[in-house]
Formats: sequence, structure tokens, C-alpha cells
Amino acid sequence: MRGETDIAVAALTMTAEREEVIDFVAPYFEQTGILIAIRKPIRKTSLFKFMTVLRTEVWLSIVAALLLTGFMIWLLDKYSPYSARNNPEAYPYPCREFTLKESFWFALTSFTPQGGGEAPKALSGRTLVAAYWLFVVLMLATFTANLAAFLTVERMQTPVSSLEQLARQSRINYTVVEGSTIHQYFINMKFAEDTLYRVWKEITLNATSDQAQYRVWDYPIREQYGHILLAINASGPVPDAKTGFEQVNEHTDADFAFIHDSAEIKYEVTRNCNLTEVGEVFAEQPYAIAVQQGSRLQEDLSRALLELQKERYLEQLASKYWNESARQLCPDADESEGITLESLGGVFIATLFGLGLAMITLAWEVFYYKRKEKNKVKALENIEKTAFEPTPDQKHPEKKVDNFTKVRKRGKLGKVDSKAKVTIGDSFKPAAE
Repeated sequence: MRGETDIAVAALTMTAEREEVIDFVAPYFEQTGILIAIRKPIRKTSLFKFMTVLRTEVWLSIVAALLLTGFMIWLLDKYSPYSARNNPEAYPYPCREFTLKESFWFALTSFTPQGGGEAPKALSGRTLVAAYWLFVVLMLATFTANLAAFLTVERMQTPVSSLEQLARQSRINYTVVEGSTIHQYFINMKFAEDTLYRVWKEITLNATSDQAQYRVWDYPIREQYGHILLAINASGPVPDAKTGFEQVNEHTDADFAFIHDSAEIKYEVTRNCNLTEVGEVFAEQPYAIAVQQGSRLQEDLSRALLELQKERYLEQLASKYWNESARQLCPDADESEGITLESLGGVFIATLFGLGLAMITLAWEVFYYKRKEKNKVKALENIEKTAFEPTPDQKHPEKKVDNFTKVRKRGKLGKVDSKAKVTIGDSFKPAAE
């Protein structure tokens, strides 16, 4: 501009403002524009992610429906005169007995692909079961669809995907380099919006007969650039691109964006695994070398650049610095990876919990069975002991003393003379009759 420099080689885009004071040679780089850079959101994994698919009140409603249905199945089967329990003549073969426990088990297993098994025989019970099965099908379909959507969005979603979304939200702050072409672009777009609004207002309020066809009462253009410029001024423009990228990298919650030149953003994304580009490139313009107005170097440089393009040398340079092969190896660079164990680990934990609960139940069943059998054995032993135990009269029977015993008590046993009916021994006493 001051005539001190012959050539300016930099990331200069061809703009109307610059064309007024300098000349540009033939573009040496492909179309570039404006792009948004943001930090990759850190995925918050949860072992029980599948539980967050439905809200707490929905889970509680499902449990309540299960319990209520189980109770009603038992109630209908108990009091219906046409149930298998109350009408055995109509069902002489063995049928499922819907006790309270069996009814709850039927309601629970209806959520599995195997189904609940044999249904009640009464029409009232079958009507209830049919309505409950419809409820189960709809809930399973809803849960499956939402779970697939949750796990897919968790891996693919970014906070914003376009400039329009960035302008409509308020959580993410954003900025530009102060005094850059990007900053000037938003200033110009805001001026264009203000101009269009002023023209619309004049046409609408002061329309002549010729302008009546242009009259509309609702402003047809959405004012977004004015909001963007206000948000940029609130965040504060940064002095250079390095500061902008550093601020983006510091916000680990992905709540800060940097709007800058697309070529620089794409290059920085290949060097920093934490950054990602958002949306499509807009306001595209080519890069070109600047010379003084009227300089003879313009034609010579343009001819040389065309020769380099013909030899595909510029294409090789672009491939060297911006190709995907130059991207650093990032731990999560593979976007096609499957669902991680952290997202579905709760399913395995629930299975292991069920296994542990089953083992505890088995131990309790064995303990209860052995204790029950032991009590049975004790009861039988008590019955046998009571049956064979002698009565009080049998414990102390009345002793009958015969003549022979009486004789022994009187003296020593001697020889008995049958004729004299006396006992011959140490002492002679008459024998007892």
C-alpha cells in the first residue's frame, strides 16, 4: 500500500477491499473459506448407560404395571368360575395353577422372547394378558429404538454442526481473530442485514402503488450475523490464531469455538487430536500472492504459477500438508469403532449379579431342605420313642413272690421231704403253704 514491498506471500484471500489497494496474481491454492474449530467432546461413558434410555418415572411405571398385572392375573384366576382352578370338569388334564407367585413370574417372563408360557384359561384372564402383551411389545420396541439411538449419538454427535446452530444456541462461546478478514466478514454481513431491514421497512411502511407487490408484514430474512457479532464481542476477539486454538483446547467441555480460516483449521486438526472441524466451509475465496498495483511482476508470477499447476507441484504440496496421511495417530481416530464395553458393562454386571443371587439362593435352598429333613427325622424319632416307651405301670410291675422264694428268705435251701412236707437244712421250719 505504501509502495515499500514488491511482493506479499502469505495466507491472503482475494477480497474486494484488498483489490482496491493492491493487485493479485493467479490463485495458487484451492478455494478456502471460513470454518469452525471446536474441541472434541469427551464422551462420558457409563456402565449402566442402558438404564438412562428411559427416565426414572418410566422405569417405576413399568415395575408398577408388572406388579399390578401379576396381582390381577391371580385375582381373576381365583374368582373366575371358568378358570382351570374353579372348573376342573372342563379341564381334566393338568393345567398351570396361577398362584400369586406363579402370576408374578408369568408377568415377569412375558418381557422375554420366550414368553410367559401357558396363559390363563378364563376369558377375563386372557383379555388381561392380551392387553399386557401389547404393552410389553410396545415398551420393548421403544427401549430397543432408544438404546440404539443413544449409543449411536454418543459416538457421533458434536455440540453443533453448522454456523446456524452456533448462532441459535447460547452454551458455546466463540471468537475470531481481531481485525482479520473473518472478523470483517461478519461486520459486513451485519451491515448487509441492517441495510436489508431498512429497505424492507421503507417498502412496507411507505409503499407506492408500484411497490405494493413487495410489501410483506413479516421480515423474510433471519438476522443471525448480528447475533454472531454480538457474541464475538462478548467473548472478546483474540490477537492471533495461536491464542484462539489454545482457548479451544483449554475448554475440555467443548463449550468454546474458534471461527477462522478453513485451511489453517484443517492443518491444526491434523496436528491436534483434541480438535475437530464443525460444519461446512462457507464464504469461500482463493489464496493469491499480492503485488503493487500496476506492477509488471503480476503477469510473470501468474505465468510461473500456471506452470507449477500444470506440473501438479502445488497439488503435491497440498497433499503433503493437508492429506489424511499427515494426520497424527490419535487413540480414538477410528470413527467406525464398535460400542465399547464401558457403555454396556452394566448388562454384564446385571448378569453376574443374577448369577451371584442364584448361588446364594441355591445355598439357602440346600440349607432349608436339610433343616427341614432333619426336623422330619427328629419328629419320627419322637413318635417312635413315644410308641415303644413303657407306661408307669410297666415301669414298676408288682412282684409276685412264689413259695420257693419265700423258703429261700427263711433260711438256706435244704432238702425237701415230700412226705413230711418239711425242709431239711440248717433250720427246720414248716414250709409255707
